[in-house]
Amino acid sequence: MIKKNKDFKKFSDKEIENQIIIQAKNEITEYYIYQNIANKTKDKENKKILSDISKDELKHYKIWSKILKKEVKPNNFKIALYTKLVSILGLTFTLRLMEKGEVDAQEFYKQAAVIYPEATEISYDEEKHEHMLIAILNDEKLSYAGSVVLGLNDALVELTGTLAGLSLAFGNSNIVGITGLIMGVAASLSMAASEYLSAQEDEEDGITPEKSAIKSAMYTGIAYVITVAFLVAPYFIFTNIIHSVGAMLVMTILIILSYTSYISIAKNVSFKKKFFTMAVISLGVAAISFGVGFLIKTYVGVDI
Repeated sequence: MIKKNKDFKKFSDKEIENQIIIQAKNEITEYYIYQNIANKTKDKENKKILSDISKDELKHYKIWSKILKKEVKPNNFKIALYTKLVSILGLTFTLRLMEKGEVDAQEFYKQAAVIYPEATEISYDEEKHEHMLIAILNDEKLSYAGSVVLGLNDALVELTGTLAGLSLAFGNSNIVGITGLIMGVAASLSMAASEYLSAQEDEEDGITPEKSAIKSAMYTGIAYVITVAFLVAPYFIFTNIIHSVGAMLVMTILIILSYTSYISIAKNVSFKKKFFTMAVISLGVAAISFGVGFLIKTYVGVDI
């Protein structure tokens, strides 16, 4: 039985033991996650940082298992999931997502430190992981976030406005979809070329020597094309133009929501502010373009 200090009021004996089991399971699970990521990482600095974090997690696990007087098995599903997420969403995003779980544990660490002084050291280590180690990781996916934002924002603003305007002017889903697709692909190539020239200029001036102009262009172009594909898809699914416009606007919100969620975690910035800004700009342009389309249809008499 784990003895409870009289100042340790918040938890019962059983709750304390259960919480320690949870923490022990988290620590051994994260030990394997960091170890797996470190083994796959080519960057020497990142490999060292991840190995150091891994050792800390194993140390924390041994502290909790010693208190429990038993071993705890890791969460194999979580190990596989986070190991895979690194290759898909990037190193910084995955690690920040993992460390966010530590926020919930901080109150327990404070309470546990009354009985187990070791908890203070664990709490300090976890804060160090978040504020010091992860902050200096080199993550290619995040370093090119600016290029992705350029492609995504430009596609959202331009295409939502274009599609909204064409929808009311033409009134034919297929024609609007085909027109939007052609314009979107052409614009993505133009945007990628512009980003390449801009990044190349920065490289030559030594502003961002660590970034490749070709990769910057690729990230911008791919982000643009993917956004275009999602936005025009409703026009090939629905025959009713109103349904197409509605689905396109919903898709716009979902794209903004997905990207903002990613970047707010990866860069540790405000989700609400970024989401609101992007949504207002994209939907505002769409509303204005919709009005322009209405005027064209009314006074020019376009009817397809």
